[in-house]
Amino acid sequence: MTDTIVPPPAPPSEGVATNVIPGSGKQLAWYFLYGTVGLVAIILVLGYLQQEFTVGNINQAAVDYETNSINLVLSEEPPQLDSGTATDSVSGMLLGHVMEGLLRYNANDELIPGIAHDWEVSEQAARFHLREDAFWSDGTPVTAHDFVFAWRRALAVETASQYAFIMYPIKNAEKVNRGELPTEELGVTAVSDYELEIQLERPTPFFASLTAFTTFFPINEAFYKTRGDNYATNAEDLIFNGPFSMVHWAHDASVRLEKNPYYWNKDAVRLDAINFGYILRDSEARLRLFESGAIVFAGIAAENLDKALEKRWLIKEHNSGAVYFTEINHRPERLTANWNLRRALQLVNDPVELVNKVVKIPGFQPGESIFPTWIKGVDGYFRDEYPMKEHVPNPVLAREHLAKAMEELNLTSPPTLTLLSGDNPTSNKQSEYFQAHWRKHLGIEIRIDRQIFKQRLAKMQSGDFDLVLAGWAPDYDDGLTFGDLFASWNENNRGRYVSEYVDKNVRIAQNSTDPRERMEAFNKVQHRIYDDVAIILNYESGSLYVIDERVGGVSRRVIGADPDYAFAYLIDEES
Repeated sequence: MTDTIVPPPAPPSEGVATNVIPGSGKQLAWYFLYGTVGLVAIILVLGYLQQEFTVGNINQAAVDYETNSINLVLSEEPPQLDSGTATDSVSGMLLGHVMEGLLRYNANDELIPGIAHDWEVSEQAARFHLREDAFWSDGTPVTAHDFVFAWRRALAVETASQYAFIMYPIKNAEKVNRGELPTEELGVTAVSDYELEIQLERPTPFFASLTAFTTFFPINEAFYKTRGDNYATNAEDLIFNGPFSMVHWAHDASVRLEKNPYYWNKDAVRLDAINFGYILRDSEARLRLFESGAIVFAGIAAENLDKALEKRWLIKEHNSGAVYFTEINHRPERLTANWNLRRALQLVNDPVELVNKVVKIPGFQPGESIFPTWIKGVDGYFRDEYPMKEHVPNPVLAREHLAKAMEELNLTSPPTLTLLSGDNPTSNKQSEYFQAHWRKHLGIEIRIDRQIFKQRLAKMQSGDFDLVLAGWAPDYDDGLTFGDLFASWNENNRGRYVSEYVDKNVRIAQNSTDPRERMEAFNKVQHRIYDDVAIILNYESGSLYVIDERVGGVSRRVIGADPDYAFAYLIDEES
């Protein structure tokens, strides 16, 4: 079934292609030398240009010069394409192609104009001047009122947005979100159709970078009201103001994006269509599609690295900027609310072994802190200025803590715990490692609860787990994007860890403009999270990937939609 939206006529005012720099972002390309990698199965290699695949009733190969389009794969069905409530990276990546906030990031991770062409931020307020040549995909103007509506809606109690906290720098935002004030009291005003004024609750030097994040995207109120509860559930239930429009969304099957003729910077958009012709969780299946010429991009996992080496593909490396950890359920009814039990699990955790023997992908680093190594400090990097205590696995001490936990919990034998995990080869390998590791060192049995992406997110939010393999990627360019993750009010704190000490220091970091005071507060947060065993740190992630040499301008980034194909282009067939 094909859901097609016929594009309306071109808008009355066309934007000028400025401020967008197509490029590769933070990429490090390197060649592997061919070596002995053992026997591999005989694979039928199909030619890039000869093999075609049907996507939404449109024949599509990896690269199609005739239709000026590329074909890709999604690792998961996007759980939520409502920008006010989306929380995951898959949805965020798609939204980054079809929507645009006041500002956006270029290929060099620099903030550049988006719907706003100019802006000023002071300690008390921010003012954004919107361009008059920005339109929605139905031809209506994007105005300051669209931002006011979207932000009020995201903070409304009934919306239950898990990302409402990210708007707390706005005056009265937290009180609105708690239901203590009506949404009309939020400190955001449409001074005119093209001027937006924001009163700040506290000095927020990084406020401009927040406006590039998904939750700050505008929503067309008139269109939203025509859809009601169906808003964002299908392609026809969305409206777009970004480089592309979504014209097809076959759930759990495929997504098609086409160039948005109403986008103010449409001359910088060089592809006519982006097809996500497959939704596949299996990394091996995705790599086979790349090998056969069906898609232009594929990530490389440890289990298929040998194949990529043998094929002598140009393998690229990307640092995602994310931290991965085992999140722990602190709800009182859970056994894991017991500190001695958590400490026992922590003391046998071995991030070095996990990275070197299980993950086995270059670019990964053993986990040491909730703050990754790239976060800036006062004069240099935060982790250099405020080093984390060394984690040394100690199974003997771990068993002593387990014995105390069993006594406190009135257990006669080590407990059985449920580990919530994704349902894909990478997650399966890691969850099985932890299952064997905790059984070997502590005698703790682990029930692995494998769930598809959407269901795993739902179970995390409802607290239906003891332990869950989780991670966090930055939302904006400041240490607070990691520092407030385990604040008591943060809905992304899925284990409901609560510490007055952490909350107090997060508030200091939120309200202070003194870099040293903020970094000292972050330092207290990182140590308390470790001492309380709020989580168990696993690794900082990197990634390896291959990309079709006929495609340029794909951006990989730490902050924002990743990968970003919005300003990608096809390289001349004859070049």
